Amino acid sequence: MAKVERFAFHVPSLEELAGVLQKGLKENFADAQVSVVDCPDLTQEPFNFPAKGICGKPRIADVGGVPYLIPVVQKEKVYNLNTVAKDIELPGAFILGAGAASSKILGVNAELIPIVQTKSEKKPAVNGSYIAQINPADKGCLLEKYSSKYTDCEFGLLANLYASEGQPGKVIEVKANGRTGELNFVSCLRQILEKHYGEKPVGMGGTFIIQKGKAKIHIMPPEFSACPLNTDEDVNNWLKFFEMKAPLICQPVIVSRDPGFDLRVEHTHCFSHHGEGGHYHQDTSPDSVQYLGYLLPAELLFRIDRPQETHLVGRD
Repeated sequence: MAKVERFAFHVPSLEELAGVLQKGLKENFADAQVSVVDCPDLTQEPFNFPAKGICGKPRIADVGGVPYLIPVVQKEKVYNLNTVAKDIELPGAFILGAGAASSKILGVNAELIPIVQTKSEKKPAVNGSYIAQINPADKGCLLEKYSSKYTDCEFGLLANLYASEGQPGKVIEVKANGRTGELNFVSCLRQILEKHYGEKPVGMGGTFIIQKGKAKIHIMPPEFSACPLNTDEDVNNWLKFFEMKAPLICQPVIVSRDPGFDLRVEHTHCFSHHGEGGHYHQDTSPDSVQYLGYLLPAELLFRIDRPQETHLVGRD
């Protein structure tokens, strides 16, 4: 059994959060509008998620961690999203986020874009996840629906997950166009929260679309590194970077400040309907970029199987 640690986030009202985020986003984007709206039906285009919304007992799970990937991979670290749902006291949870695929299942290393309605007593799991890997044929991006090849809900090494009951309800809608600052969209949101709430950690997750423009995205190579990756430079030389075009549907997991659980405070993976996806770093078309997001503050944090030996390499 993996060790599970639990922490209660500070949970501001949606109205308060909307005001805080709008004020902060205007320092990094030419145009920003944040409001409280009804969550759109996420079973519809462009999301096609297995659940209608991101509401109902929202919580964040940080499972495993980068120290299980680098400097040297620990391939035995394999997890299951159905088990995670029980660990976070929400069996049947709808889970979104960013993680690594199980190399035991795939036979290679790959990015996982988890989108799963986990199994409950009444229903089997519905796995709407994607995997992004390096295409052996042309060394480009190969994005596939997980369920087209696999029937499990496993992942490996690490994941940052936003979980809820998948219900409709009120959410924060974020529109931001024309990036004027240096920060990416997710870092901007996180730093606004950290600056405003300080010692009171706020967690947030959901989904956003890069509607226009292009973005810098990485995909891990299919083979784990034979040489230890000891620095961020080593990691960046190992990763494969691409410029990918909108629309990209992104799943962010954000914690404003680590309350002492060795968290990855921001992690975002994305997919598309044109064969591109992976780990989001930044838009590369600041003048034309358009973001549209639906987010919710999480009530609880669950830290699962925290690495005993840790470092801060490769957290970007």
